[in-house]
Amino acid sequence: MVNHNPFRSSTGLGLHSHPCTCCSMSRRSFLGAAAACTAALTTGCSSLQSLHTTPKSNEEIEVASFRPRPKVRVMSVVARQKTPYWLGWPGTAYPVESYRAKYTQVIADSGKRIGVEIAQEAQPLEDKEAVAAFAKKVEAEKPEAVIVTLQHLSSGWPAAAEIAKTGVPTIVFAPVGTAFTGQVDSLAFKPGVHVISSLETPAIEQALRMVRAKQQLESTRMLVVSGNERREGKFGLVNLQYVPRVTFEQMFSATPVTEEAKWIAHQRFREARKVVEPTQEDGLNAARSFISAKQLLKNEGCNALTTDCLGMVSQKKVPTPPCLGASIFQDNGVTYGCEAAVGPAVSLMLTSYLFDKPGFMNDPVPETVKNVLIASHCVSGTRIYGLDHPKEHAPYILRSHSESNLGVSTQVLWPVGQPVTLVQFFKPDALYLDTGIVVGNINTPPAGGCRTSVEIDMDNIEDSRDVLGFHQVVFLGNHRRDIEAFCQMYGINVVHSPRTHEETIKPAEKPARA
Repeated sequence: MVNHNPFRSSTGLGLHSHPCTCCSMSRRSFLGAAAACTAALTTGCSSLQSLHTTPKSNEEIEVASFRPRPKVRVMSVVARQKTPYWLGWPGTAYPVESYRAKYTQVIADSGKRIGVEIAQEAQPLEDKEAVAAFAKKVEAEKPEAVIVTLQHLSSGWPAAAEIAKTGVPTIVFAPVGTAFTGQVDSLAFKPGVHVISSLETPAIEQALRMVRAKQQLESTRMLVVSGNERREGKFGLVNLQYVPRVTFEQMFSATPVTEEAKWIAHQRFREARKVVEPTQEDGLNAARSFISAKQLLKNEGCNALTTDCLGMVSQKKVPTPPCLGASIFQDNGVTYGCEAAVGPAVSLMLTSYLFDKPGFMNDPVPETVKNVLIASHCVSGTRIYGLDHPKEHAPYILRSHSESNLGVSTQVLWPVGQPVTLVQFFKPDALYLDTGIVVGNINTPPAGGCRTSVEIDMDNIEDSRDVLGFHQVVFLGNHRRDIEAFCQMYGINVVHSPRTHEETIKPAEKPARA
């Protein structure tokens, strides 16, 4: 591999004519310097002259602004036996009031962190009349969910069951000491209910994320850039707006090289571990594609998109695939799916909304000697640890889009030894779900295929050839139980890959391989 950064040279773009100092350069300083240099440019390489358009005054669009932020309201209540009580778990030695205050604060803080309004009931439910009155209140106010904290083994569970009958999604938090297996089993597998029997309070925040994610999905209007007609549609909870592919092609052609485009290219090239194939022109074209996508989303009033990228490139309608721009979208919590594939794009959306992590839509390759799955594609977000994680970016190498050898894509190096989850909506109400461990990253060449290629040792699957799905979304962490809980809460069927090849797979559950 060649280790170079084309934005360190000054072949006609006026970015740097001396050793790179970009790591200490602010965006304002960079843009000022770039503008001054651009004004002094003489004719450079003929292949770049068409890109030297005088930047027009335009409003920069903040990509993160497309992420939906709906109002989410969750009612919270404590259910217990009237205190003081004699015997019975959690026991007379248990400081009931201090833990009521503690868990109430935990729930409030969790809601604040993720943007969920918590409406806390002032008094605990300590008799049947109070439970019935609260259930009527829930039915009348119709919050997005209710969280019931239990403080007594005998009286808490009937109260939770009564509240769940309202049909409002119900989260039951039963700290250890308030549940036996029998009580948990009575509610834990019912649709619309999620039971947390644990002292692990971060699980409360994840449960609230489920409620938020559902509302975000319902609030999302996804742009599908494909075909020749304008129409509307729906996939599960997500609304779809189809526009002709030429709409994007025209937007790209009309987008000049602005100061924003120069900054985007500069920043992504600066932060790369290596730059191999991409040139300055590739970087600017990739930035133009990113800006075009933002403008098109704004024009159409949408929150996410997926484009017929391969069609545009194969027919030479645009000079660059959108891979780099799609990666930047994902790093800002906004879905940009590949190949106008709607189900996988909604899968990307789910991981982003439910875990605040970008996913990696991929083509699955079984490696039959080592018996691992290789997840391979040319678009991967870099903030795979989380949008707000202190480790901001995973290391990445800038490469070309492998199939066309054009543009800029990210070869993201996934952390070996870390667990991952694979998820894919293959129908609006059904998804594939599996987990594994990252065991390696593959370079191209010697391999062919796509730039980010991650080796995964699959869990609970004896043969990598039996992994279900195509264009599954891989994301960091073992979140199998979290996905299962979301699906139970909102009526989505979960299908796992078979443990052995002999296990029967229903024909309707076989993946479509397009």
